[in-house]
Amino acid sequence: MAYSVDGRELECDELGYLLEADPRDEVARAIAAADGIELTDAHWEVIRYLRDEYLAHGHSPNFRAMLKGVQAIRPEADSKYLYDLFPMGPAKQGAKIAGLPQPYGKGGY
Repeated sequence: MAYSVDGRELECDELGYLLEADPRDEVARAIAAADGIELTDAHWEVIRYLRDEYLAHGHSPNFRAMLKGVQAIRPEADSKYLYDLFPMGPAKQGAKIAGLPQPYGKGGY
């Protein structure tokens, strides 16, 4: 499996996670479309948060850390909010759509 973005094939694993991070918005749109998700401003807030965390720490956060981090940006966010955005699991599907490699273990650190 691979994603085609701007005429380039991006390598990914069998679950659709990129093998190398690619934080371009075009990549996020392609992966989201493959997952059947239409990105909204709320999705982009979370995607930018996940990308920032990946750049700062070298991996994406687990769900609990993600929830806490997103609540710092959007105080009303709760687990339902995140699952409404990323129904296959916010930490994993969010990282996938953000153009990040597959998270460690159950979703990061």
